[in-house]
Formats: sequence, structure tokens, C-alpha cells
Amino acid sequence: MKVLVTGAAGFIGSHVAHRLLDRDDEVVGLDNLNDYYDVSLKQARLDRLQARDGFNFYKLDLEDTDGVAKLFASEKPDRVVHLAAQAGVRYSIENPRAYMDSNIIGTMNILEGCRHNSSEHLVYASSSSVYGANTSMPFSIHDNVDHPMSLYAASKKANELMAHTYSNLFALPTTGLRFFTVYGPWGRPDMALFMFTRDILAGKPIDVFNYGKHRRDFTYIDDIVEGIIRTLDNVATPNAEWSGESPDPGTSFAPYRIYNIGNSQPVELLRYIEVLEECLGKKAEKNLLPLQPGDVPDTYADVQDLTNDVGYQPATSVETGIQRFVEWYRDFYKV
Repeated sequence: MKVLVTGAAGFIGSHVAHRLLDRDDEVVGLDNLNDYYDVSLKQARLDRLQARDGFNFYKLDLEDTDGVAKLFASEKPDRVVHLAAQAGVRYSIENPRAYMDSNIIGTMNILEGCRHNSSEHLVYASSSSVYGANTSMPFSIHDNVDHPMSLYAASKKANELMAHTYSNLFALPTTGLRFFTVYGPWGRPDMALFMFTRDILAGKPIDVFNYGKHRRDFTYIDDIVEGIIRTLDNVATPNAEWSGESPDPGTSFAPYRIYNIGNSQPVELLRYIEVLEECLGKKAEKNLLPLQPGDVPDTYADVQDLTNDVGYQPATSVETGIQRFVEWYRDFYKV
């Protein structure tokens, strides 16, 4: 297949692109290489992809309506993995307009591209953040998610609603994946594991929010990528049993699906830091702080639907995953 991967120079996108190339798919990569975090890391990911056969790259903003339309018209991708977005819960409080431009207008442009060029399947990134004020654990795709705690979460919920509209109006198969705290080699510098590793090795104290008591469903990148590829290959179909009398938020009468994609084994942040200390062979000095605005205390994914439909089985423990990240970090930064 020819697959368009948006956010191809990003953490998850670059890993997905490599996996698709490994199985001899043709990959069209899109990224704007913005400076939300270290551009040199994005460029290093991109350099590895551009060294491979079957990869073609476009430097482009998602919100460039004409540019995205021209890309679709010229490349005619069979399927699309839409991972590009303005990320970050806390940054959405400081710079909300960035989320409207990238996550709302950008996703609209991707949906229009799929519609007008007969794409077979759109798989797109949602987020565990959509669960917002929900406290029933584990989080289920069959629960209502109408109480977001940040504009980032609201933009991801909006993406799900937009995708459903296109699935309904234009019979475009769409599948949304709610990611749960992805980590691993080539990860994002604004994520906790990256920041903790950098500061511990530099002898600097680390900021530990909610006094380290919140739990996250930390999910290793290889498990995430496996789930994305399996989902891409399993084109969304209508749920014949869907009823408007008791509407199921996770499925539809249209070719539309939503899935959680996580490890389904939440870990307390203090334990996560403890494992990192063991891998680094160095103790952290911790600044224990209250929960940040927009953050939720716990995340925990019910992944049973994804397991039932595509055979998803996360297999990487945090002990193994953190060790692999530390090995990559030391090698890449020569620490």
C-alpha cells in the first residue's frame, strides 16, 4: 500500500513509518518540523527515514489547506495514519490557538483529503485525555467523554466527532486511537521520562507533580506501533447492532471505530521514577509538587475491544521499556 503518515518526524509517527517500510509499504511522510521541542531530534528521526527506499517526505503545515489538498491529489494514498498534532496538556493552557490551527483545522484538511481522494481507511490519534473528569476505572470506549479538563483534550474529542461526521456523510472508514502515555526510544523531550532522565544525569532536581501519587498507563512504543498497524489493516465497519435508543460511543451505524490503546497496567509515578533510577544507577532529587491544572490523577485503559477486533496484546513491562529508553538516550546523547 501507499500510506500517508502525518507527523512522520515525530515520536510515534517515525516509528510507524519504519514499521510500514519494513513490510514494503510505500510511505509518504508529512511534518512541519515545528519548534515545540528540539528540532534537531525531529531532524535526526527524519534523516533515518530518508535513508530508506520507499519514503517520500513533504515539509508542510497541516493547516495549509491548499498544500494538503495538493499532496493528496498528487500522491493518492491508499490509507492514512494521522498522528500530527499540537501536543501537550499544559501548553494548551498557554497557547490555545495552536491547538485550533493544528488539531481542528489540520484534521479537517486531512478528512477532506481522504474524502476527495477515496482513501480506504483513516486511522488517527486521539488521546486518553478525552476521559477528562471520568473516574470510573478502567476507562472504557463505551463511556461518555463529555467533560474534558484541557483544550488539548477538547480538541481530541472534537477530532472524534469530526471523523464520525465524515464516516456518516461520505462512508469514509475512520478509526480513532486513544493513546495512553507512550514512551520509549526517540521519545519526546517534553514527556516525563525524557525530562527525568536528562535532569537526573545532569544532577538537577526533578519536578514530581501530585507528589508522585498519580498513576499512568505507561505504554511502550513498540506495543503502540503494533496496535496502529493492526488497526490500519482492519478497516472500520458499521456496527450492525448499534442503536439510537441506547447509543454506544465507541462504535456507530457508520464505518467508525474508537479504541483505547494502552498497556492496561497503570503504574504509580514514584514507582516509574524508581525503575528509572535503577536503570541509570543514580538517585533523583525530587521536588514534590501538587497536581498541575488540566492534569488528571490516573489513567487506565480498557483495551478489550482492540484485543477482540485486531488481536492487540501489549507485552512490554516498564522495567524493560525504561531500560531500552535509557540505552537509546545514552547512545544518542553520548552520555
